[in-house]
Amino acid sequence: MDTPPPDVLDEQDLRAALAAHWGLGGDLRYLPKGVGAYHWSVTAAGRPAWFVTVDDLDTKPWIATGRDAVFAGLAAAYGVARALRDRAGLDLAVGPRPAGDGAVAVRLADRFSVAVHPFVPGVAGVWGAPPTPGGRVAVLLALADLHRATARLAVPVPGPPPDLPGRPGLVAALDEVGRPWSGGPRSEAARHALAARAAAVAARLAELDRLARVLGAGDDRPPVVTHGEPHPGNLIVTDHGLRLVDWDTVARTRPERDLWMLDDGTPDAFAPYEAATGTRVRAEAVRFHRLAWDLADIAGFTALFRGPHQDTAWTARKWEGFLALLAGAPSAPYG
Repeated sequence: MDTPPPDVLDEQDLRAALAAHWGLGGDLRYLPKGVGAYHWSVTAAGRPAWFVTVDDLDTKPWIATGRDAVFAGLAAAYGVARALRDRAGLDLAVGPRPAGDGAVAVRLADRFSVAVHPFVPGVAGVWGAPPTPGGRVAVLLALADLHRATARLAVPVPGPPPDLPGRPGLVAALDEVGRPWSGGPRSEAARHALAARAAAVAARLAELDRLARVLGAGDDRPPVVTHGEPHPGNLIVTDHGLRLVDWDTVARTRPERDLWMLDDGTPDAFAPYEAATGTRVRAEAVRFHRLAWDLADIAGFTALFRGPHQDTAWTARKWEGFLALLAGAPSAPYG
């Protein structure tokens, strides 16, 4: 999803931070990719050399509440990515380049932080693109490598995130579909759309709770380090294998948090992963994480359209996604 640059961030401040903390100069070019973070490339000797990520500390409820706590959690997550490569020997993980003082992320004003990663040459994936059979197996085996690397990590890994970080806001919105919303031009249309599907959304929330109880009743498998969003948009095919970027969602939890995206509906969907790890994939955990993803998107879209917003091409694309999810269309990271 193309994302415009934040209008409350002065690019000169970013240039100053890159120079002061990483000694980086050169051509800085904005890359309109991702959601909840903003990206630039730094060009040296005529080609991209570094990939700069500016994280919005107000848009990561799965990490924590409050900007300081989010920044601390974000730095911990990026530290895991670096440790996966440097200490666990996992080439899959694209970790940050430390600043001069060793920090993996630096605060940029109150609301933002900045991290610098190596620019990875290769073919970037596209959200929703269907994988080839070989490509799907390659991702499953890459995730097997990631999950098996848990035992080789020597740094703390964040624990499981909330099942549905945006749940309080979604529940409040469901409670208030009978009163006008005035955040922006699509607020009233969003209210009516959610009201029409309120019973179905409430039923999905109840199903999420039921699955959580089933999963909480017992699981003798040890938790593993998971990426959280191993979809095509975060994967790069290089001459030396797959690379996985954007590690702000890393957490130690059940493997299905990563695996559900690779479910093709066949009985042996996860056979390559199970053979590589000796871990049985639980169908109810796959359903739980798929449902949690869809509900998190519904919660995020609801917050967007209920709150202050403008009617732009970007919000128009978000609107179509909101309506599709309310109608029951599941997210399809791999098409």
